[in-house]
Amino acid sequence: MSALRTTLIQSVRPIRRGAIARHTVASGARPAVGAIPLSFRRGLATAPSEGPSDQHQRDRAAVGPFTWKAAALFVVTGVGLYFYFESEKAKVQERKRQEHASKSIGRPSIGGPFSLQTHRNEPFTEQDLLGNWTLIYFGFTNCPDICPEELDKMGAAVDLVDAHRKERVLPIFVSVDPARDSIEQVNKYVADFHPRMIGLTGDFDSVKRACKSYRVYFSTPPDAKATDDYLVDHSIFFYLMDPLGQFVDAFGKNTTAEEVAGKVKDAMTQWEKAGGNAAAGVRTV
Repeated sequence: MSALRTTLIQSVRPIRRGAIARHTVASGARPAVGAIPLSFRRGLATAPSEGPSDQHQRDRAAVGPFTWKAAALFVVTGVGLYFYFESEKAKVQERKRQEHASKSIGRPSIGGPFSLQTHRNEPFTEQDLLGNWTLIYFGFTNCPDICPEELDKMGAAVDLVDAHRKERVLPIFVSVDPARDSIEQVNKYVADFHPRMIGLTGDFDSVKRACKSYRVYFSTPPDAKATDDYLVDHSIFFYLMDPLGQFVDAFGKNTTAEEVAGKVKDAMTQWEKAGGNAAAGVRTV
């Protein structure tokens, strides 16, 4: 009897444990660890779980491959593009500034066609200026003081330039008193100021055209005669013209010979840096 009871109890125990487990799961209650079958607990322990390595792989798949080398290349490229565009921007701004300065200032319209006679009775036009640096003064031989002073200053400036440069400046005197300044009179006059000075004169209309080209004012009466007694009011600037016959600078009464020479030499230096007469396509004289 005792043995039969023991056998029945052992056969009932597995059924009761299974029933208890099913009841616990169905009711939603959390079973005790001891109530969970060993095989189920082993399955939980060995089930695959998502670790950091899997998450990293998914992140790389989402954003693409990322390395420090790629990051450095991106930064360097960005910096290079920034400086490139800044440089181009600065060039555009400088070009616009120069274009604006050229439009707003530009060269004064001084110089142009004329046809006169030299103190040696030779024809002389604006074409004879090409290839030369020239200083041009408009005056008259009967001028009591201003014209001689300005021509003396111009001759001194020419000598100062000659002492430092191989190029030679051509000093030119243009008479604004054609009635009294004959070729013979101009020949005697220019000899007192510089050996290279060229004196120019002509009839009234020719002188007027030359003065108009150089924006020079003069008050000589158109019907004046050589025997008339009069003074001529006129502009007292003299001009520096480059080898293309273009205006460079103007010098007034208060400018010294040293200042004139300095500006002439500076203009020559800039001309050479730009390629000189060869670049300008003019014959060197």
